[in-house]
Amino acid sequence: MLDWGKYITVADRFQRKARAQDREDLRHDIVLRLAEVAQRNGDKPLTTVSMLRVASFVVMEYWHSVNRGSVKVCVFSGVATKPKYARCKWEYKPSSCHECTYLAVRPVESLNQEIEDSEGNTQALMDTLADDSAIDLDAWLDARRWLLGCPKRLVEVAYKKASGLPLKGRDREYLSQYHKQAQKSLL
Repeated sequence: MLDWGKYITVADRFQRKARAQDREDLRHDIVLRLAEVAQRNGDKPLTTVSMLRVASFVVMEYWHSVNRGSVKVCVFSGVATKPKYARCKWEYKPSSCHECTYLAVRPVESLNQEIEDSEGNTQALMDTLADDSAIDLDAWLDARRWLLGCPKRLVEVAYKKASGLPLKGRDREYLSQYHKQAQKSLL
């Protein structure tokens, strides 16, 4: 038989260990976990000590999930790893990592979160990242403009070379002459 009154009493003792906005959720999580453990236990009722142990475990799981996306960083260097205090170039060198005043917790941002740009439009953070496989439109337009001014013969030779086709003697000779002319115009 489940004793919901005891479960609620135990949960009330532990709910203050959560953030204010999450206290009711933590309370319900503790009550549900106690009920699950009691059902798995069968006929034996849960002792007060075992209920407190289960509740403390639920609180630990809560804080683990809250801090899962956090990364400890050095405020000065911004390095997203635990700073090496022996090699720290700042004046304050603590004996343990918990004493460092320059250590901060930075949450990891989600790429799916919405951000607002300077014009007030919202978009996903993922859409603002540069894509290595995207075409550089300015360079593409410059190359296209350059190709419009190129001799047609040079474009044919460049197409053969880009396609991996073997260049014949005349094609190689034409390409080397163009390279020599291009080098002279640069100097």
